[in-house]
Amino acid sequence: MQHTFFKLWIHLVWSTKGREPFLLNRNRKDIFFHIKETGEEKGFHLDVINGTKNHVHCLLSLNPKWSISEIANQLKGESSHWINEQNLMKPKFFWQRGFGAFSVSQSNVQRIRNYILNQEEHHRKISFKEEWQILLKKHNIVIDKRT
Repeated sequence: MQHTFFKLWIHLVWSTKGREPFLLNRNRKDIFFHIKETGEEKGFHLDVINGTKNHVHCLLSLNPKWSISEIANQLKGESSHWINEQNLMKPKFFWQRGFGAFSVSQSNVQRIRNYILNQEEHHRKISFKEEWQILLKKHNIVIDKRT
């Protein structure tokens, strides 16, 4: 076969360090716009990005030339550098280590897109901690509480 064909959708989630509420309404949209713009400049297709005061959700179409870890680390690293360079918040801003990456079938892309776009409404009913536990359980991810 002469060509490579792919359609890989990933739901990527990460939080602020300590899940602190640093992403305030006044700067959140600018930060998310910057992350999306940076992703596009690097060749990552971020279909949609949104979140709340302490975490971010992205739906991305993954090109197989990039690993999920490369994408997450570049988006997080560059955006935290930018946030600090712009003095958007005090004290110095950091993302929490790690991230969640969940595969999305083509048939569920619109549902996940809507879920991400409606984060503020969603989190009126449920905390990020509860949401995170639901995501892990839904994807059969077991966390060893001892680590």
